[in-house]
Amino acid sequence: MENNSGDTNVLTHVDGRAGFIRLNRPRALNSLTGGMVRAMTTALTAFAENDAVKCVILSGEGERGLCAGGDVRQIYDARHASEMDRTRFWRDEFPMNYLISRYPKPFVAFMDGIVMGGGVGISAHGSHRIVTERTRLAMPETAIGYFPDVGATWLLPKAPGETGTWLGLTGSEIGAADAIYAGLADYHVDSQRLPELTEALTAVCDESDLEAAILRFATEPVRGILPDKRSVMDAAFSRGTIEDILASLETMNDRFGEETMAVMKTRSPTSLKLTLKLLRLGRDSAGLIECLEREFVAGCHVLRGHDFYEGVRSVLVDKDRSPKWSPASLEAISDIDVDRYLAPTGQQLLFPLRRL
Repeated sequence: MENNSGDTNVLTHVDGRAGFIRLNRPRALNSLTGGMVRAMTTALTAFAENDAVKCVILSGEGERGLCAGGDVRQIYDARHASEMDRTRFWRDEFPMNYLISRYPKPFVAFMDGIVMGGGVGISAHGSHRIVTERTRLAMPETAIGYFPDVGATWLLPKAPGETGTWLGLTGSEIGAADAIYAGLADYHVDSQRLPELTEALTAVCDESDLEAAILRFATEPVRGILPDKRSVMDAAFSRGTIEDILASLETMNDRFGEETMAVMKTRSPTSLKLTLKLLRLGRDSAGLIECLEREFVAGCHVLRGHDFYEGVRSVLVDKDRSPKWSPASLEAISDIDVDRYLAPTGQQLLFPLRRL
């Protein structure tokens, strides 16, 4: 297999009329490094300029997942570096997410297995998003003292009702049917048939050919939980504050509500409040760039604080799963405290003069 990416963790080649990008870091669940992001951007640019390429196919090596997200351990390890170095990954990643959202050719993402965090960013912005019976999708950032980024504050508010708010605040995993219901995927294909679908896509001539090829393999997924639980989510997560959301869940006398409340109480209080703020702002935003710029600013502030490093330490470094959040309670975090995460940081804009 020819590899033109310049990074062995990203394999690229052309087969027939399709350009392929395959993440090749299976032992790390294909978590993205800065080098991988840059290699993907280079490949996407080359495929866009290649008239012989009619579509691009993104997949992940191994059977465990497309991508478990950005390699936050690398950001953690750079905690004593300059702010420019600490945020370099996002300054490469977020523009790539936008490139995928506006890609001039069909972008087909095989969202097989684990698709989390940054894995959602490189797939859910694509034009043709395929999930399988093995898909486990989540934006789990509040568990590590962070918030859903990679444009998730643009995508999640578009999910039906308050299902996107639930996804963003709890970080809960969903399967294929719920990913489609939430507007984060388009088609379900059995994982065993992906090789056949891949072969069919190498012969497509245009987008209508491509969609017809996908539909030949598409099937109905097993029913998810979002349609059945939406009424609970809408009732609770439409509230204006985290405190009111939790209070609403507590009064419902509903097992799902109790489980949701228990999960939220383990999350970073700061992350919960910041996430809700960003999701509400995303709902009223003009476009993806506005959300990505806002997420970048908030991320810069997060890296100046405590909870992100404590969350990564707890989950990925010491693995004790016992984070000590600071502040430790919702009551200790005011609206003014949350608004400080949106204040200009002095960092350069990701998309100068562009606000689409």
